[in-house]
Amino acid sequence: MTDIVDPSKRSRIMASIRGKDTKPELLVRSGLHKLGARFRLHRRDLPGKPDLVFPRYRVVLFVHGCFWHRHAGCKLASRPATNEKFWAEKFQLNVDRDRRQTELLIQAGWRVFVIWECSLRNNDLTPLFSSVFSELQFGKALYQEWPINKK
Repeated sequence: MTDIVDPSKRSRIMASIRGKDTKPELLVRSGLHKLGARFRLHRRDLPGKPDLVFPRYRVVLFVHGCFWHRHAGCKLASRPATNEKFWAEKFQLNVDRDRRQTELLIQAGWRVFVIWECSLRNNDLTPLFSSVFSELQFGKALYQEWPINKK
């Protein structure tokens, strides 16, 4: 399948993709804040500039888009049909970078949480946010993802 827009328009579209304050991120921030969670945003001194940082609990949280961060087994993580080599390399670099940042954060004594975009597509997100907030306060896992065991 070929791209239906010209390269200059595609470039503008790609440049407009936001890196922070995305709709999924705002949804997570709002949901956790309503439960009483307090956090900092995008701390530059931490690897990967996590979306939310909970210094009190030594937890960082990333809200990952399934497409860009390659959520395994997710239908939202489809691969573009054109320029396959470019996309394969780009996605692999993203996955490798995520892995490196997670390792650095854990080595520095942080717990790392990832909420995947697909888990935010439900109408009732209260159970998700309650689970995250509970794990934040009482959990011991160094790394946790939502949805859990999606694969």
